[in-house]
Amino acid sequence: MTTATYWYHRVTAAPRRWPAVAAALTQRQAVLAGAGGALYGLWRSQIGRPRDEVTAMTAWPHPVSAAEASAALLGPSADILAVTSQAMTPTLRPATPQPPARQGNYAFRWFITPAADWDEFLALCAQAWPGFEAAYDSQVIGLWRCTGEATGSAGDEATGPVPAGRIRSLLLTRRPDLAMWERSKLPQGAAETAVRDALSRRYDLCDWTVVHTTTLLTATDSTDQARWA
Repeated sequence: MTTATYWYHRVTAAPRRWPAVAAALTQRQAVLAGAGGALYGLWRSQIGRPRDEVTAMTAWPHPVSAAEASAALLGPSADILAVTSQAMTPTLRPATPQPPARQGNYAFRWFITPAADWDEFLALCAQAWPGFEAAYDSQVIGLWRCTGEATGSAGDEATGPVPAGRIRSLLLTRRPDLAMWERSKLPQGAAETAVRDALSRRYDLCDWTVVHTTTLLTATDSTDQARWA
């Protein structure tokens, strides 16, 4: 499937009902396929987001509205209290909609970058990613540019308005665990320092950025049983 659109969905569950919501979303894969889309992944909160929240991403070969994407993913559920969604298109990655499958520490980082600096931002990503992945047993899953089509509150980092001349993007990275998250911030040797320098320059280009971490509910190798919140 050639993917034109990805939708990011932040799903708020009723208190203590996030496992039931996650299970229900997993069972929507046939409905998504029938609508032409696919489930890209489900994640549970680790650090920086509420316990009773599930992050979902869906992939589509053609543009779809928020209503269409949400209806295919969610279905009726009394356990879902609210949903905010953001439409995105892939940039340097992912090249295909093959879902991530390995368990680990998944970081969702949002950026707002001046449009004039966007090309340099992308070039710095392309420069740094190979060294980052080699040094830290980590993977860059994707970098998506937000289209501006969104639902939710104006103050939400995923769906709020972006000032004119600015670009919102979402970077998703996987590390084996939180220990590697810390390790990746402390370069050792010239090669790792060069990676950190490129990432620091990218960071400095942004007007704003924020990150939260998760683990992968749809992992095929292991299930995260930790009590993060």
